[in-house]
Amino acid sequence: MKFSVKAIQQPKQQKSCLILGIYENGELTQTAKEIDKISHTYITKLIKQGAFDGKLGSSLPLYHLAHTPFEVILLVGLGKADKLTAANFRKAVIASVKAANAAKHPSAICYLTEANVKDQSLSWKVKQIVEASSDALYRFDLFKSQKEPVIKLNELIIHNPDPKQQKACELALKQGEAISDGVVLTKNLANLPSNVCTPTFIAEQAKDLAKSHSSLSIKVLEEKDMQKLGMGALLGVSQGSAEDAKLIALEYKGAAKNQAPVAFIGKGVTFDTGGNSLKPADSMVGMKYDMCGAATVLGVMKAAAELKLPINIVGIIPAVENMPGGTAYKPEDILTSMSGQTIEVISTDAEGRLILADALTYCERYKPDVVIDIATLTGAVVIALGFYATGLLSNDDGLANDLLQAGQKSFDRAWQLPLWDEYQEQIKSPFADMANTGGRSAGTITAACFLSRFAKKFRWAHLDVAGTAAMMMGTQDRMATGRPVPMLMQYLIDRCL
Repeated sequence: MKFSVKAIQQPKQQKSCLILGIYENGELTQTAKEIDKISHTYITKLIKQGAFDGKLGSSLPLYHLAHTPFEVILLVGLGKADKLTAANFRKAVIASVKAANAAKHPSAICYLTEANVKDQSLSWKVKQIVEASSDALYRFDLFKSQKEPVIKLNELIIHNPDPKQQKACELALKQGEAISDGVVLTKNLANLPSNVCTPTFIAEQAKDLAKSHSSLSIKVLEEKDMQKLGMGALLGVSQGSAEDAKLIALEYKGAAKNQAPVAFIGKGVTFDTGGNSLKPADSMVGMKYDMCGAATVLGVMKAAAELKLPINIVGIIPAVENMPGGTAYKPEDILTSMSGQTIEVISTDAEGRLILADALTYCERYKPDVVIDIATLTGAVVIALGFYATGLLSNDDGLANDLLQAGQKSFDRAWQLPLWDEYQEQIKSPFADMANTGGRSAGTITAACFLSRFAKKFRWAHLDVAGTAAMMMGTQDRMATGRPVPMLMQYLIDRCL
């Protein structure tokens, strides 16, 4: 969809669908007031008659409203004025875009920027309108014989009520478009079935991405390369699969060569059966999403390249399948990681931390300023935080705070969990340097404790996105969310200020 931001004169936009905000108490936003006056208070009368209550996310299209020149006016409920939070604003935008598309109008003008969102700027509203609109119209019907209805809405003009802020609004729109492109790439990769999206497929997608942007370069390590480097943890996970593992390293150059990069490491388990510690059948559904960390890295690299951010970035993806079988690794096997540290395997279903361990060690060669790993790592984080907050653990409070703030700004929020030394006791092994699980209690924390042993040479943060990267509501309602691309992009944008 084409986006633009400009100050709009209503009479000149007769053929567009006008999206107007109405509060639950009947209060009208500025343009709604003006059109209400032109229409001889028709909108006010509708509200008094109970035809539209302004409840959050409600909508009412008005066609060829008397005394006005407009083809379609779409009233959108903003809920109570004092409760128009960031979350509620996004809900209103999503509802409005879906309704405008349902009205089968090719062009719309969004006046929701006139709404007062608590603690948020005009440019924030512009950026969120772009991102939320993309979310509203996203569909994934690649493998359906009957496709979803064609999207009719192909242009959205965002009204700028303050021309003095035009430059800031244009920048926000540009950022929103790039982030949306990154989110869509992340969603599309994650939603693919694992018989298509293999480690080799992810590597090919990364190569295609690098070809499309001159600022990107790529290196793909094969299993023989990993063997030479001593990546026994990563290869241990992969050895039960017919699919070869890949270690993908993307570099984005947006700054001087001597500027230390930000490194992102994304867990890329393209399907996780649990290995020989086999998952129950019900728990197997959704395991194609165990590569959402990898998809996130590609989404971030794409968005950063589109924005031409003045920063250096490294994206590392260890991509494997975790399968059971005669050649698969087993509980009580001991693996030697690239770092030289040994790991006793207690559960082959705790495979993500093993591949990340070697990726973290490999990352040292880039001498990064910070390292952030993204992984659908533990079911425990879903029990702790549900589907709304990403679990965040870090060995650096400054980095953690920067990510938390980026999450608030982007409305892609995280919550920090402790990484105290006491939890390290749970991953002791009598036979190796550590065990790969620490039991059920504090499962998200002990998984991060494991990773922290491979991240001692840099400032590091771990994002457990098992509850946020994909919505899992049974077998009928499953879809990737594209998180945490918005948070990580906001983090990068903030670093560039």
